[in-house]
Amino acid sequence: MLELSNQRVVVTGAGQGLGAAIARVFVGLGADLVLMDVDAKGLDKVNAQIGGTAQCLVVDLADANSTDKAIAALSGPVDTLIHNAAILRPEPLENVSMETFQATMNVGIQAAFQLSKAVWPDMKSKGGALIFVSSQSGIKGFDNETAYCATKHAIEGFSKCLAMEGEAYGILSCTITPGMLMRSPMSERNYSPDMKKKWVEPDRLVPAFAHIAITRDIALNGQRLNAWDLSQEHPL
Repeated sequence: MLELSNQRVVVTGAGQGLGAAIARVFVGLGADLVLMDVDAKGLDKVNAQIGGTAQCLVVDLADANSTDKAIAALSGPVDTLIHNAAILRPEPLENVSMETFQATMNVGIQAAFQLSKAVWPDMKSKGGALIFVSSQSGIKGFDNETAYCATKHAIEGFSKCLAMEGEAYGILSCTITPGMLMRSPMSERNYSPDMKKKWVEPDRLVPAFAHIAITRDIALNGQRLNAWDLSQEHPL
């Protein structure tokens, strides 16, 4: 039996980068996938790569109503939620518009709240895993990243609270950082040439996500995990 054959997994930001890599690997492990992204063409491409088996939901997670509509379209309970979607638009504070700041926060933390609250009741009855993709911006400040750092700091605290509330019900909540320079559309826009020489493909970080979803190891609850290290420890 495949490792995730009894699991329904929601992945946000699944139209490219890490989210797409998770989809490609998880389908091979037998997961029933629900893929969310604002990019319909990206979702179609990823779904074609995995054999057209996923439920694809085109959703603007920056918009609460759009997120609620996507939640309403879910056709059953969710075992694992991987909130990977994010916005990073580096610019100095004086240039950051309210629209950019709000969209960044909405995708990063508002959508995390909406999705987590939606899957919570079923998870309370049978357990589950909430995996929130974070970064060094969740513990440090960086020039020109006021909005992005704010939302990643927020997701760290949010996950810790859910870990405390969910542990008695078998709900695991954790954040996870790449732990390694990772190639993605976001990093292609923002990494320096020297950084790009060191990056790895996102597929190499996916074993960490699989390990969390499969084991729901309670020792990981409330933790901030390193995907590179965890993938080396638990290869597929």
